[in-house]
Amino acid sequence: MEGEEGNTRNTKEALSTEGGHIKGDQDRQYALPSAHTIGHGREMFYTTWVFQFLTLLLGNMGFILLGGRALKEINSEFSDSPFRLQYFIAITGVTYFVFAFFIPTMSAMKSWLGPSTVITFAYIVMLLVVVVKDGKANTKRDYAIHGNEADRVLNAFGAIAAIIVCNSSGLLLEIQSTLRDPAVTNMRKALNLQFTVGLVLYYGVSIVGYWAYGSTVSEYLPQELSGPKSVKVLINATVFLQSVVSQHMFVAPIHEFLDTKFLKLDKSMNSKGNLKRRLYVRALLFAVNTFVTAAFPFMGDFVNLFGSFTLVPLTFVFPSMIFIKVKGKAASLEKILWHWFNIVIFSLLAVVTTISAVRLIVNNVKEYNFFANT
Repeated sequence: MEGEEGNTRNTKEALSTEGGHIKGDQDRQYALPSAHTIGHGREMFYTTWVFQFLTLLLGNMGFILLGGRALKEINSEFSDSPFRLQYFIAITGVTYFVFAFFIPTMSAMKSWLGPSTVITFAYIVMLLVVVVKDGKANTKRDYAIHGNEADRVLNAFGAIAAIIVCNSSGLLLEIQSTLRDPAVTNMRKALNLQFTVGLVLYYGVSIVGYWAYGSTVSEYLPQELSGPKSVKVLINATVFLQSVVSQHMFVAPIHEFLDTKFLKLDKSMNSKGNLKRRLYVRALLFAVNTFVTAAFPFMGDFVNLFGSFTLVPLTFVFPSMIFIKVKGKAASLEKILWHWFNIVIFSLLAVVTTISAVRLIVNNVKEYNFFANT
């Protein structure tokens, strides 16, 4: 009986890593949303919870659009009249659903670390080779930044938010690195790799793309490539495959919350009943997200909102808040001032980039029709 009770407890723990609905687990209950609400009560807790989960949902829709565009680009290489974007959005939604069903938790993604890394570097290398080739051949490039001063400033901040999202794929490495001892040392290694090699590669792609195609470059860089056909197909295939892994990492908190809410916590996660419930929950989530993405062809704009509203505070503000909360009384004045500097500056950055993202969404709402084939 003791062994069975232990297994039951472990099962409950595994099913509720984000939800925290187990009696006696109050500390974990506040673990996820309290990222931005340290010491501000239950009202702010629930407000932040809603905003965070809405942002994660919108980010997932952006990934669905990204996967759909990658598949459409592949189809365009083999046909002069490719299918509508909505068909590929539907295929992407089904693929994400299948992946989420068979890889139900964040910890289950550990076997995908290696393939994800290979895919990412393959994409970067192939893309840079073709972009540099195109840049050398392209003699007519316009580097002028068009629009009025407000447009130029806000578009620049929007680009910052988008780049932050692109750079966040290293989060999986950082999270997984804490699963074995020594956790702090391993995480520091992952962080150092992400913010040295990772920054050079991600920002390098953005800079080289701007150099090769000018200021009118598409927000989806593979769309600009001249060829050869086989390389364009491979590049778009890597985009699609990597989007499957990346989106799952960000939407995992929603999956785990829904699992905690609707699955039987006293049963195995892979029991017949829980498999059926997980199937229904995942299917409903991706059916809604896929439909909304197909209806609004500018869902990629919400990725910018995801970067500005979620990733900027989480990456740059939250760690300093934690430091001041935990070590503020014992830390030196220089360290306290440094962390307050981070909190103020990056909070302002979050506000400005969020304004930029919302402005872009509003403008595109006026420009596009429902179910437009962009």
